[in-house]
Amino acid sequence: MKNSKNIVFFLIAAVGLLVLPLLLQSAGNAWVRIADIALLYVLLALGLNIVVGYAGLLDLGYVAFFAIGAYLFALLGSPHLTDTFPAFKAMFPNGLHTSLIVVIPAALVLAGLLGVLLGAPTLKLRGDYLAIVTLGFGEIIRVFLNNLDHPVNITNGPKGITSIDAIHFWGLNLGKTLKIGGFSISSVTLYYYLFLVLVIFTVIISHRLQLSRVGRAWMAIREDEIAAKAMGINTRNMKLLAFGMGASFGGVSGAMFAAFQGFVSPESFSLMESVMIVAMVVLGGIGHLPGVILGAVLLAALPEVLRYVAGPLQSMTDGRLDASILRQLFIALAMIIIMLVRPRGLWPSPDHGKTLNRKGTAPASGMPAAAPGVDTPSDELPGGAARPMSINP
Repeated sequence: MKNSKNIVFFLIAAVGLLVLPLLLQSAGNAWVRIADIALLYVLLALGLNIVVGYAGLLDLGYVAFFAIGAYLFALLGSPHLTDTFPAFKAMFPNGLHTSLIVVIPAALVLAGLLGVLLGAPTLKLRGDYLAIVTLGFGEIIRVFLNNLDHPVNITNGPKGITSIDAIHFWGLNLGKTLKIGGFSISSVTLYYYLFLVLVIFTVIISHRLQLSRVGRAWMAIREDEIAAKAMGINTRNMKLLAFGMGASFGGVSGAMFAAFQGFVSPESFSLMESVMIVAMVVLGGIGHLPGVILGAVLLAALPEVLRYVAGPLQSMTDGRLDASILRQLFIALAMIIIMLVRPRGLWPSPDHGKTLNRKGTAPASGMPAAAPGVDTPSDELPGGAARPMSINP
């Protein structure tokens, strides 16, 4: 009965997700674009959830992998390299127009390797110290991209990279409107379906990881690293794997962001972006996939929706209140209210394990529970003194 209800729920959700952009498209492409950005942030939040939610490693520099994936696609899908380097111009006279089938694996591998390189020097750090180191890594990447325009112009510095190709594969160009009979599907709607496929694929991988031995090892490290190491878990390799896998999803999301925007610059990868991604994971429900998705959708769509609230308020005050400041104020108030009302997140993970009660509950070791009113052996003597341990069998 429960399985049939789940199947019906998933079918309704699938139909709703497929029809949603077509309904939003009738109201304007701006609403579909908001849905596209929300899906990109869902992909980012799912990647960070592996590091923060599963392994318990606070990463404040996650936006660096987002930037790496974006600039990788920008360099492979724009005329920047061929215009700057004559050698590339000779090798690719028609320019670099890399297919999606090449970009996604390249972004995944490059970001994953950088994630492992970030994790290697932080293996012995925890808590605040780990957060500070990862924060510094994110800022280093942003400053590096901002200044890598001389002596050799690779990233074009603060000007950014423009004229980035739209995603194309198998003869389908997502940058153009697709016409099927008398019905037209806009470019932003096509991107929506691509992002939705990537999100579903990421959710499946994350769910299987959570139920696997690797996922259980990550959660053991999150709860108590010393105890996990004592139980024989290779905490070093597990931490590096968490950093690498989380970073790989960030790289793929960055590549999709560059293709969707058509322009990238270092200003898109500031520290505030990292803070917002962490907030999505924490406010939604850390370590719980539905909660992370909910938090990402709400925090990604809320600033755009609030434009329609802050604008009229600004006009009512004759421009004395800035709309952007009002939006930030509303977002901050919403986050504060959520944390006060739902301190574990909007959709927290259900509690696992058994609670040992004093009456009639079997202990976790599987021993039978004592009947009510029957005294059980105690490790303490009358008066609270501890019973001496015996080394004899």
